[in-house]
Amino acid sequence: MKQLGIKKLYYSISEVSKITDLEQYVLRYWESEFENLQPAKNRAGNRIYTNKDIKLILYIKKLLRDERYTIEGAKQVMASYVPEEDGGEQLELIPAVSTTGEQAAAQPKQPDNRLRNDLIEIKKFFEEFLVRLT
Repeated sequence: MKQLGIKKLYYSISEVSKITDLEQYVLRYWESEFENLQPAKNRAGNRIYTNKDIKLILYIKKLLRDERYTIEGAKQVMASYVPEEDGGEQLELIPAVSTTGEQAAAQPKQPDNRLRNDLIEIKKFFEEFLVRLT
């Protein structure tokens, strides 16, 4: 991963999306589900994330994607979550890979499990929502 030259105190949602390899809509959805995840907003109303927020996002991602918790299960685990002290480490952006037409044709298509997982998560949200409505 590419090291950023200047240590940043705050990151935009697009930068956090690249760092965590999550779509922006997933980050916004998780804000509505996890009360611990409440990034500040600047005067323009844009979200500004700290290193602590990003570490929390990565922990939630680990619970949901790697350890296969449901959102409700992850919420229960998060109830006992104690954030680490900020060690002042620099976070890294995942470099974007640009491919030309020839390179894209030469590379085999990889299945996008991330999209599938996002859709499953959205489906669970709507199922829980329907249960609350009835």
